Amino acid sequence: MTTTVRFHATGGPDVLRLHDLDPGEPGPGEVLLRIDAIGLNRADILFRSGNYIESVRQFPAGLGSEAAGVIEALGPGVTGFTIGQPVSVIPNFSQNDYPLYAERALAPVTALIPRPDSVDAVSGAAVWMPYLTAYGAMVEIAHIRPGDVVVINAASSSVGLAAIHTANRLGATPIAITRTTAKRQRLLEEGAAEVIVSGEENGLGQGRRDGLGQGDGQERQGGGLASSILELTGGRGAEYIFDAVAGPGVAELARAVAPDGTLFLWGASSGQPTPYPGFDLGMPALNLRTYTVHEITRHPERLRRATAFVSSGLQSGAFKPTVDRLFTLDNIIEAHKHLESNTHFGKLVVTVPR
Repeated sequence: MTTTVRFHATGGPDVLRLHDLDPGEPGPGEVLLRIDAIGLNRADILFRSGNYIESVRQFPAGLGSEAAGVIEALGPGVTGFTIGQPVSVIPNFSQNDYPLYAERALAPVTALIPRPDSVDAVSGAAVWMPYLTAYGAMVEIAHIRPGDVVVINAASSSVGLAAIHTANRLGATPIAITRTTAKRQRLLEEGAAEVIVSGEENGLGQGRRDGLGQGDGQERQGGGLASSILELTGGRGAEYIFDAVAGPGVAELARAVAPDGTLFLWGASSGQPTPYPGFDLGMPALNLRTYTVHEITRHPERLRRATAFVSSGLQSGAFKPTVDRLFTLDNIIEAHKHLESNTHFGKLVVTVPR
C-alpha cells in the first residue's frame, strides 16, 4: 500500500484526501515508479476544480502529470529502461489514466526521460514541462526568429520564466507582463527586456509599466496594456503574444499584435469565456491559436527535438529550474492553495520523503 492523493468531487483544494492504495503492477508499456518529487502545474488545479480541457471520468480521481522518481518495476515488453534508473515523467497522458500524486505510481514508458545522476529529483520534476511548453510554441509552431518581439503574460509562472529564457536563446526580445510591481525586478533578472505592470485588479487595462531599455529606466504611466506594448515596439506591435490567462482580456492583447502576428492561448486561468476579437477590431491580419504541451509530448519526433533543445540549454546554463517553494505530500492542500494564490515565482514542487 502507498500514500496516494485522491478527490471524490471537484472543488477547491480542500477536496484533496490522502489514501493508502495499491498502485498495481505495470502492464505492457508501463513502469512502476517510486516517486521522489512532483511538479505542480496549473492543469492540476483546473482538473481538480472541473475546469480543465478534459473532464474527470470517474471518482475518486487522482492528480499529477509531472514527476521525478526511480523505476521499481518494468511492465511486459518494456525496453530501454532498467530497474533502479532515475527518470523524469513528462505530461503526455491523461490524469484520468496515470495520476502521479503518490509515493508510488504507474506511468507510461513514453512519458519517461532518463535523469542523470547530476540532476536531483526536485530539478527533474521542475524543469521539463515549462521548457517543453515554451519550446513547442516558440520553435516548433511559431518559428520565432532573432529580432522578433515576444510578449508573455503570467510571466512569473514556471512556463512564463521558461518562455523568457527560450526567447533570449532564440535572439528574440521578451516583454514580461506581471500584475504587481513585486515581481518586476526578479523578471528583469531572469532576462525580461521590459516589464509591464498591468495592475492590481485583473492584470489588464490601466496599469503602470516600466520602460526599461528606453534610456532612463524610469517608471511610466501606460494608457492600457496594448498601449504599453505598442509604445515599447515603436507602434509596430509584438510578433507573438503568449497568453496564459485568456478570457475577455484577449481583445486588449490582440490590439498589440503586429500585422500577421500570432496571439497564442496556452492557458485559461481566467476561467471566463474567450471571444475571438478580430471582428471587433476591424478584421486585422490577426492569427489566434490555442496550444498545449501535448502537441509536443505526444508527437515522438517533436519530442525528440524538444528534448535535445532543452537538454542543450540546461547544459549551457541558458535554462534552469526555478523553484519557488517545496511542500511535502501530506501538505498537498497547502501546496494547492499557494499555487492558486498566484504569489509564487516559478515552480512549486512536492517532495516525497523516505
